[in-house]
Amino acid sequence: MSRLACLASAAAFSLGVLVLPASAEVVGEVGVDWIGNDIIVEAVADPQVKGVTCHVTYFERGIIDRLKNGNWFEDPSNNSIACRQTGPIEIGNIDLSKDGDEVFREGMSLIWKSLVVNRIYDKANDTLIYLVHTRELTDGSAKMAISTIPLYNQNVAWKNGKPKP
Repeated sequence: MSRLACLASAAAFSLGVLVLPASAEVVGEVGVDWIGNDIIVEAVADPQVKGVTCHVTYFERGIIDRLKNGNWFEDPSNNSIACRQTGPIEIGNIDLSKDGDEVFREGMSLIWKSLVVNRIYDKANDTLIYLVHTRELTDGSAKMAISTIPLYNQNVAWKNGKPKP
């Protein structure tokens, strides 16, 4: 779990809120400057689609940057995503609506800001779409990225049967 996620979990715990562990693993941490700012790379396995792994990146501000800019409890809304097939695909109970499912969420501020990964199934093109964005309570960010997994001509096991286009 990233340092920011640990901070958010500790803060939420101190407020009496039950926090479930993030289903992501930090697989990379690249320093970008001398004041401790880092780019974090996490691997996120989709809990309802076995055989798909998304790699999500985000910017984590260091303590010197937090002191310098005065914004103690928040990281920027810059993120990226790349999802790939990493094994045989088995699709469980997924939401087939246009809103899709929230696959992953991680705090980017003490309380109000989260990095979110949503999965949407494009029936017409037989493709899984993964969208990473930042959700804020009052001021949403337009910064986002997508990655797709085409299922066309793939040997995919559907738990509830493949939906008709």
